[in-house]
Amino acid sequence: MAQLPDFYVDDIIKRALAEDINYIDVTTDNLISDDIRGTAFIISKADGVLCGINVFRRVFSLLDSSFEMKAFYKDGDTIEKGSLIAKFSGKTAMLLKGERTALNLLQHMSGIATETALYVKELKGYDAEIADTRKTIPSLRALQKYAVAAGGGKNHRFNLSDAAMIKDNHIDACKGITAAVQTLKEKTGHTVTIEVETRNLDEVNEALKAGADIIMLDNMTNDMMREAVKLVNKKAVLEASGNITLSRLREVADTGVDIISSGALTNSVKAFDISMKIDKTSLEYEN
Repeated sequence: MAQLPDFYVDDIIKRALAEDINYIDVTTDNLISDDIRGTAFIISKADGVLCGINVFRRVFSLLDSSFEMKAFYKDGDTIEKGSLIAKFSGKTAMLLKGERTALNLLQHMSGIATETALYVKELKGYDAEIADTRKTIPSLRALQKYAVAAGGGKNHRFNLSDAAMIKDNHIDACKGITAAVQTLKEKTGHTVTIEVETRNLDEVNEALKAGADIIMLDNMTNDMMREAVKLVNKKAVLEASGNITLSRLREVADTGVDIISSGALTNSVKAFDISMKIDKTSLEYEN
């Protein structure tokens, strides 16, 4: 699992901090002097999968060059309720100013990783793999897709430049699947993968004959997907999508599809409960 580069993460964090702090923290700036240092820690309040610990660290590092942290778990690790995730120290004012931003990102990413791990576990024993979609929160896509990978899932395309996907509106606007695929093959290079979204078996057959690399079975019944698997016969990758829930996952995998994609991994996930506490006995003034 490749780490996200600091320059990319920093841009997200700086925007979040500017949104939250603006130009002054009325409470902290009037209560806590700059010369007070303290120690704090974060504890898991549920069972799940940790993700975003380096993002959490980076929030405080940007605010305070003297910030130090010892993490006891890494991204992708399973944690239990009550686990001590990390201890850290720095200027107390900066710990307070960065708390909400750091926790928001850590809790959101850990929530995605935890949910993804449940989907991965549900697919154990099947050949199908779970993947995310582009149904992400604007500006947070890279963090969300990183979290999916931390939970054991696969990433679909990150953006519109990664691969060509001919969706229903493209089909309706381009005189059908065959014409759309042929045009893309003529205009794009050999490295461009072409996926076609299909709504019925006739469209599956047309996409196959047109030479699609991946065929998406959009909101199809289980019986339709089984027929599509037989029809395609491993000549293209088959992706099931639409109305994919954890409770339905096994029956979809049982149809024989290769990939199951779900927007629920990123667009409606519950934040993972993590608490940050300052050790009040650690407060001290710098000389």
